Amino acid sequence: MKQLISLIFIFMGYVSFSQNDDERLAADYYQRGEFEKALITYQKLYEEQPNNYNYIFYLIKTHQELEQFSAAESLIRSKITIYQNPTLLIELGYNHQLQGASQKAKENYEEALSKIEERPDFAPLIGRQFEQHALLDYAIETYKKAMALDPNLNFNRELAQIYGEQGNIEMLFSHYMAYIEVRPEYINTIKRQFSDFISENSTNENNVLLRKLLLKKIQTEPETYWYELLSWLFMQEKDYDRAFTQEKALFMRKRESLSRILELAMTALGEKENDVATSIFNYVLENTQNVGTILIANQYLLDIEIATAPVKNRLEIQKKYNQLFSEYGISPQTLGLQIAYANFLAFHLNQPETASDFLKESLKLNISALQQAAVKMKLADILVFQEKFNEALIYYTQIQTSSKNSTIAQEARFKVAKTSYYKGDFEWAESQLKILKASTSQLIANDALALKLLISDNKYEDSLHVALKLYAKADLMAFQNKNDEAISLLDKILTDHQGESIEDQALFKQAELLVQKHDYDKAIKNYELIIAYHNDGILVDDAYFYLAELYNKTLDEPEKAKPLYEKIIFNHQDSIYFVESRKQFRMLRGDAIN
Repeated sequence: MKQLISLIFIFMGYVSFSQNDDERLAADYYQRGEFEKALITYQKLYEEQPNNYNYIFYLIKTHQELEQFSAAESLIRSKITIYQNPTLLIELGYNHQLQGASQKAKENYEEALSKIEERPDFAPLIGRQFEQHALLDYAIETYKKAMALDPNLNFNRELAQIYGEQGNIEMLFSHYMAYIEVRPEYINTIKRQFSDFISENSTNENNVLLRKLLLKKIQTEPETYWYELLSWLFMQEKDYDRAFTQEKALFMRKRESLSRILELAMTALGEKENDVATSIFNYVLENTQNVGTILIANQYLLDIEIATAPVKNRLEIQKKYNQLFSEYGISPQTLGLQIAYANFLAFHLNQPETASDFLKESLKLNISALQQAAVKMKLADILVFQEKFNEALIYYTQIQTSSKNSTIAQEARFKVAKTSYYKGDFEWAESQLKILKASTSQLIANDALALKLLISDNKYEDSLHVALKLYAKADLMAFQNKNDEAISLLDKILTDHQGESIEDQALFKQAELLVQKHDYDKAIKNYELIIAYHNDGILVDDAYFYLAELYNKTLDEPEKAKPLYEKIIFNHQDSIYFVESRKQFRMLRGDAIN
C-alpha cells in the first residue's frame, strides 16, 4: 500500500512538473510570436485543465493573434454559459472589435458594465479586463459606477493611474488626493506616484497644477496631509523657505515631533541653503525642551557659522561651544558636540594639542564601543593633521579591531590607507585599498578606488615616486587647511613634471582648491586643460562635470554648462555623473523632468 501511495505521489509530481514545463513553453512561444506552436501547447494544457482561467484566456488570445475569431468566439461563449463571468463578455466584445464589428463590441461592453449593478465589488475584475485591452474610458466608467453604487468602495487610486495613462494629469492628481482623504496612511506611496509627474522646476506645468490643487484643499479642507504634501512639493523644487512655512503650519496644528522640521533643516543645509537652514534650526530651538534636539540644532548652527563666518569670529564661536558645555556638561549626551569642538580646535583654531587632550578626556566617559570608535577616529584625524602618522595608525587600527565589519571599521581602514599614502608608503596603502573595493559603503568603495588608481597610475613611471610624493604632500596640506601652500606645491608638480601621468591629477586637485578660494577663472583654466590634453584620462568626465556645475550653479552661466553635460551624456555613458548630467541637461533645455 505504501509503495502504491508513493507511486501515486511520484506520478502526480511528474504531471505537475510536465504541466509547468508546458506552460513555460507555451508562454515562450507566445512571447516570441510563434502563435501556431503556442496554440498547440495551450490546447494541450486546456484539455488537461479546462477550468484554468489562465489557459482559457491565453487560448482566446492565441486564436485572436492567428485571426481565428470564430474559434475564439466559440470558446468564449461556451465558458459564458458555465461561469457567468463578466470578463468573458469583455473578451467577446473585444473579439468583435478585432473584426471591426464595433456595435456588437459595444453591446458586450455595456452588458459587462451592467453586471456592476448586481455586484459593485466586480469592479476591479471588470476594470482590469478593460484596461488590458486599452479600453480606458470603459475602465473609468466601471470604477466610477461602482463607487456611486457603493460609497464604501475606493477606486480613486485605480482611476488616477488610468488618467495618468491618458495624460490627464489634473485628474490623476485629483483622484490620488481623493484616495488620500480616505487612506491618509498611504501618503508616502502617493508622493512616489506624484514624483513621476513633477520636477525641480517650479514653473513646470504639472508643478503649478499640483500646487493650485493643494492650496485649494488647504483653504477648503485644512487637513494636515495637505500641508505635508505641499511642503513635500516645495522640497522637490528645492524651495526650502516655502517648505518651512508649510512645516510650521503643520507643527502648529499637530504640536507633535519636530523631526520633520529638523529633517528639512538638514536637507536645506545639504543643498548649501545656509540662511534657510539657520532659520529652521533657530525655530527648532525656540520650540523644544528636549536636550538631545537642542544639542543637535546648536551643533548644526555652529557648523554653519564655522563654514561662513570670517576668521576673526572664531573666538566667538569657541565661546558658544563653551557656553553649551557649561549648560549641558561634558557627558555622553554631549559627545557629538565634543567631537565637533575638537575638530574646530584642531582644524580651525590650529590648536591640535588642546583638541587631542580634550578628546582623551572624552574617552574616559562611560560610552559605548561605537561611541569610543567615533572619538578615536577624530583623535586619529587630528594626529594626521599634526603629521603624527604612526600614532594615528594605532587609533585607526584599534577601531578596525573593536568594530569589525562595521561601516566605521571600513572607514578606519580607508584612513589607514590614506595615512600610509601621506607617509609615502604606497605599497601598504594599495594593499588596504584593494580590500576596500568591496566595501558595503559605496562612498568608501568609490574613494578607495580613486586613491588606488592615483597610486597605481603614477608609481611605476618614476621608481623614486618623486611626483607622487609631492602630490601626496599637497593632498595632506589641503587636509590641514593649508590651501595656499597646497596650490603652490601643485604648481611645482605641474612645472617640474609636465607631461607625466600625475599632471591631470594635479590640475584637478588644484582646481578643487581654487574653487574653494573663489578663484574661478583659474579653476576653469585647469578643467579646460584636462579636457584638452587628457581627454583619454580617467578624470576627463570629472572635469566636464565639475566645470558644468561651476558654470550652472555658481557662475549662473547655464548656456556654457549645457554642452559640457551633453559631452558626458554622449561620450561617457559609464560615468558616475551620467544620470545627474542627463537630468541637469534636460532641465536646462526646458524638458519636464519626471
